[in-house]
Amino acid sequence: MSDRLRPGSLAIAERILDRCDRLGTVTSTPGMIERVHLSAEHREVNRLAAGWIAEAGLETWQDAAGNQCGRLEGERPDLPALLIGSHLDTVRDAGRYDGMLGVLLAIEVAARIAARDEPLPFALEVVAFSDEEGTRFGSALAGSRALAGEFAPDWWEYRDADGLTYADASIDFGLDPGRIAAAARRPEALVGYLEAHIEQGPYLEDADRALAVVPTIAGARRFALTMTGIAGHAGGTPYARRRDALVGASELVTAIERIGIDTGTIATVGHLQAYPGGVNVIPGRVEFSLDLRAESNEARDTAWAEIERTAREIAGRRRLAFDADERYRADATPCADWLQDAVAGGIRSTGDDDPMRIWSRAGHDGMAVSAVTDIAMLFVRCGRGGISHHPDETVTRRDTALALDALEQAVLEVAERVRAEPDRLVTPAPPEPHGVGLHR
Repeated sequence: MSDRLRPGSLAIAERILDRCDRLGTVTSTPGMIERVHLSAEHREVNRLAAGWIAEAGLETWQDAAGNQCGRLEGERPDLPALLIGSHLDTVRDAGRYDGMLGVLLAIEVAARIAARDEPLPFALEVVAFSDEEGTRFGSALAGSRALAGEFAPDWWEYRDADGLTYADASIDFGLDPGRIAAAARRPEALVGYLEAHIEQGPYLEDADRALAVVPTIAGARRFALTMTGIAGHAGGTPYARRRDALVGASELVTAIERIGIDTGTIATVGHLQAYPGGVNVIPGRVEFSLDLRAESNEARDTAWAEIERTAREIAGRRRLAFDADERYRADATPCADWLQDAVAGGIRSTGDDDPMRIWSRAGHDGMAVSAVTDIAMLFVRCGRGGISHHPDETVTRRDTALALDALEQAVLEVAERVRAEPDRLVTPAPPEPHGVGLHR
């Protein structure tokens, strides 16, 4: 496989990576990248993104949820828009490319489209979401859910580590919680959503490929699990009389790994705490977590049924009690076939005639946006074993250039599809409500 880079793509890729470095300096914690929703750092990266979006030739504004947006009109004003973008917030001790790379690729693609003589049959909008990670308030995807009209009112009462509510933080940021509905888009005002994102996994690197099409974003369920036995003196309680909750939980943890491998799902115990916790006390209760992810809801739920059956078998055999409290559920989000075809066409334009397809094990803003329009994703190789959410997160200049060319071609292929099937557009669409900080 040989890549076919457009002239100038490597230089633009260098600028993208330089801007990723610049965004990486905007942090609340010296020595690491940490940038959370509705913070001073959020305000600063929105300011930087606004400048770059305006430089690309788009009008730009911050919407009522704190997302930074930009718009390039199509053949005539007020056409429905194809959204392209990603997010600018981070986890604690983050890398430089998760989210940011997708935003900066979108800006550069928009700049290329703006420079073309032929306008698109739709508007092109860049969106830099905030609060994809949910690091500050536990409200993951809040920016994209607001755009999709699915912002949950109870989030306003969520508190950060300092006790500040989401609502008060919004007011401090300069937003009006009463206007959150103004961030919502209507289905008829949108064509679709495309997002480029680092893979956050090793599959592209292992295959020595740069790009992939994402067919599905994982369905997930999270549980708080408990094994309960009887605490007792470690020295005085014979094995035959022990009802050791930690031994039972440990047996289940190893079974969870086996079930995950056997079913092709991803099952992770990330937290385990034994009580009362004395070095010479048999644990009477163990609390532990389960994060379960799969390509389909059916696979996810089948794995959970097997885990639950196994847990109850272990508990019965060891005279323990098992309890499971589901804390989170997100159904698998399939990407639209026609937009997947456009992304695949974009990858083929770079010289990869048989694009890989990799389902996303991580969640993305597209999960929320899918409630209001079709979505698709382009994965970009990240090195060092695909490490992400870590300072060692990395991408290469050439892969960035390939992603730039592929995403641009994907947009152009969407345009070809829309021209061939104009019924995909409702025209004219009323203009979207723009937020504060409009630049031209």
